[in-house]
Amino acid sequence: MNRKTLTNILYWIAMAGIAVWFSYTKGWILADFESISPKQAITLLKNDNNVTLLDVRTPREFKSGHLKGAIAVPLGKLESRLDKLTPMKSTKILVYCRSGNRSVAASRILKKHGFTPVNIKEGIVGLIREKAEIVK
Repeated sequence: MNRKTLTNILYWIAMAGIAVWFSYTKGWILADFESISPKQAITLLKNDNNVTLLDVRTPREFKSGHLKGAIAVPLGKLESRLDKLTPMKSTKILVYCRSGNRSVAASRILKKHGFTPVNIKEGIVGLIREKAEIVK
């Protein structure tokens, strides 16, 4: 096998690895939790009283505007603050961030600890686009 062929093979292996990693972080593969659109989330919030809203953005982002009734627990502190969510273990926890990436990671953590997370695709960006009520 010549050097060019080996380089090409390694390139495509790297590209495949990046594609798998990207798909995993977006929750497109190996996700054992539900993901819903911002529109579905707004409908669910209006029609179901047995849901909890979890905002996993930074405190600064939360203060700039969040969904009414949301609990703020930044992604980096989620595992150490799961006790704050234990009373909600029997409810669906709608998880959102800015664009939907951190909420996927948060949903994986919650699922691992026995919660029922529901990731909101596109995060607050999508929720704002769909005219969700944002409070400061």
